[in-house]
Amino acid sequence: MDDRTRIELEAAAFRGLVAHLQKRTDVQNIDLMNLAGFCRNCLSKWYLAAAKEHGVAMTDDEAKEAVYGMPHSRWRSEFQTDATAEQKQKFEDTKPLHAEISGHWLKK
Repeated sequence: MDDRTRIELEAAAFRGLVAHLQKRTDVQNIDLMNLAGFCRNCLSKWYLAAAKEHGVAMTDDEAKEAVYGMPHSRWRSEFQTDATAEQKQKFEDTKPLHAEISGHWLKK
């Protein structure tokens, strides 16, 4: 597979993931972090890192809006619930498994 096709497939997979997460507003970020080690905020930070790597001017808020499908503040007020003590403890216990946020994978 050539690089262009690979990039197009990766981009389509990313768009599918983002669309799914925008639809699943019932799924809390802390649950994503506790189960998978990444969340919507991680995706937005990876998106922002990719933009910067490619010289695209973008703010953190713009990256979050691209992932959340709305301003982050609106998503928080409409869909975010308070984390339970158990969720917070699991978050701390799983920290070594959480995603690393950088753009290092962009460099080939």
